[in-house]
Amino acid sequence: MTIIVHHLENSRSQRILWLLEELGLPYEVVRYERDPKTMLAPPALKAVHPLGKSPMIADDGRLVIETAAIVEYLIEKAGGTFGPPGNRDAALRYRQYLHYAEGSMMPPLLALLVLNRLGVLGLPAKKPVQGMLDTHLDWLETELAGRPWFAGNDFTAADIMMSFPVEASRARAGLDASRPHLIDWLERCHARPAYARALERGGPYAYA
Repeated sequence: MTIIVHHLENSRSQRILWLLEELGLPYEVVRYERDPKTMLAPPALKAVHPLGKSPMIADDGRLVIETAAIVEYLIEKAGGTFGPPGNRDAALRYRQYLHYAEGSMMPPLLALLVLNRLGVLGLPAKKPVQGMLDTHLDWLETELAGRPWFAGNDFTAADIMMSFPVEASRARAGLDASRPHLIDWLERCHARPAYARALERGGPYAYA
């Protein structure tokens, strides 16, 4: 049965398309556009799930939400490809980054997005929030100084999960050439053929 991906433009769900392309699993995309004024997801997504959030996938009578949960579901479906490495330390890093991407790094990025929209009202809080993000980026830079991928020597779904917050950081949170290991990692992600195929399937994506 073909997997249905409920995909919102310029969102976390781009990672699910990328993972599906890496895994070679058949899927179809139902694409949703953001409200041009509020940039929120359209009401049509609430017809799929009460939370109205993306990504969501429908497969074999199941509706699965939450990016990391979808990633784990698809990795299991594909027999463990791009899942946790055999090395115990690498496997631990894999699980760590699978959840760190959303649990630790995305909250200050979302806060910065809201503050930027507030204009001058958001200025007092921008510096401390940017400081939080800089702490994350500095740590990630040191992590990639000693290995090519987040979990270890091989590309895994942890790299796919980390792509969105790192892309968002490059777009609006000051990530630049002063952190060369992160930039190199991101460019290698973008150079993967499956990443390019996912862009073709998902439509325009502002963070590529």
